[in-house]
Amino acid sequence: QKLSEHQGADTLKYIDFSPDTGPPGVPVPADDTPEVLNKALSGLSSRWKNWWVRGILTLAMISFFFFIIYLGPMVLMLIVLCVQIKCFQEIIHIGYSVYHSYHLPWFRTLSWYFLLCVNYFFYGETVTDYFSNLVQREEPLRILSKYHRLISFAMYLTGFCMFVLSLVKKHYRLQFYMFGWTHVTLLIVVTQSHLIIHNLFEGMIWFIVPISCVICNDIMAYMFGFFFGRTPLIKLSPKKTWEGFIGGFFSTVVFGILLSYVMAGYSFFVCPVEFNSDRNSFEVDCEPSDLFQLQDYALPAALESLTGWPTLRLYPFQIHSISLSAFASLMGPFGGFFASGFKRAFKIKDFANTIPGHGGIMDRFDCQYLMATFVNVYIASFIRGPNPAKVVQQLLALRLDQQLHIFNSLKTHLTERGLLEEEA
Repeated sequence: QKLSEHQGADTLKYIDFSPDTGPPGVPVPADDTPEVLNKALSGLSSRWKNWWVRGILTLAMISFFFFIIYLGPMVLMLIVLCVQIKCFQEIIHIGYSVYHSYHLPWFRTLSWYFLLCVNYFFYGETVTDYFSNLVQREEPLRILSKYHRLISFAMYLTGFCMFVLSLVKKHYRLQFYMFGWTHVTLLIVVTQSHLIIHNLFEGMIWFIVPISCVICNDIMAYMFGFFFGRTPLIKLSPKKTWEGFIGGFFSTVVFGILLSYVMAGYSFFVCPVEFNSDRNSFEVDCEPSDLFQLQDYALPAALESLTGWPTLRLYPFQIHSISLSAFASLMGPFGGFFASGFKRAFKIKDFANTIPGHGGIMDRFDCQYLMATFVNVYIASFIRGPNPAKVVQQLLALRLDQQLHIFNSLKTHLTERGLLEEEA
């Protein structure tokens, strides 16, 4: 291909007509299996060695998951934040590893600064939305809440100006590429991790069931694929099979229904996280909604004749859990396929070597982020209604004359509906 005469050498050095062979320079992690496991499993084939390493570490992670659930929702929120930061670091590190030889000024500093800005914005919005009674009670929090978006914008604008000032003539294109890399990473990792926190504050069941369904699907798809897999599913992940995909689907739906039945009976899991002003503490104590009350459902005639049961007693949440399980099984894996494509583009096996046999934290959460977005949309579309407590808190934040106007309007409305008697 020819370049026109007005295109100079500066343009030429950025144009590459060679085939896409992927970026160079990404370090390949060494074997990260603990020495004690290497010795214990030395006599096994690589296939079975990987099976045992993954299995042992999976049990360890599940045990840790149970432990942090026991510690309560605020600890879970901190764990989500830690996971988010580690996932962000793993993705940013890939970009830095590829282009570190260019010595881009302030790249890593600005990436972490933008992470701080976005987290400040989202956490401020979350605190204001879910704990408005705490915010209105404390004067510093009230002021920060009032000007929260202005402060957030000022912080981001500072980072934006720092990026512009860091531009170097010979690296313009690459710097804008990495600027976009950082922002897409923030969109994928940080935004969706805050959706996980929103789901958590609606009740821990909305956090635990979706995450557990993704974990169950991952485990069962691996097991069915390991023992029965014959038919490749997708070229991006050659080890994925149709047998594993189908086996994982049915296993996850059954698991989701059973787990939902167990959890729906405990207020600790189903109640939203709220701040108790009298006790100065965060609590999960409420009268469970109809979603978590056992109800009788009439069975179709065919099922009644087959089982002999005219009705089936279920929690309504169990019906919703079928949707969550189905999404975790059918669409959740596409988060993993997306991550596989990304890793293939950079010729790496895993995002990091944090967890032996599993790769990095991002390798375990590639499906979870997609699931979190679905759960948040599902709650907003089918579950969440107006919250009287939030409405009252917003009313109390108004001026007295505004409160009086709303009181008179509400009184007139209720009188017209016949719920209040007209004054003589």
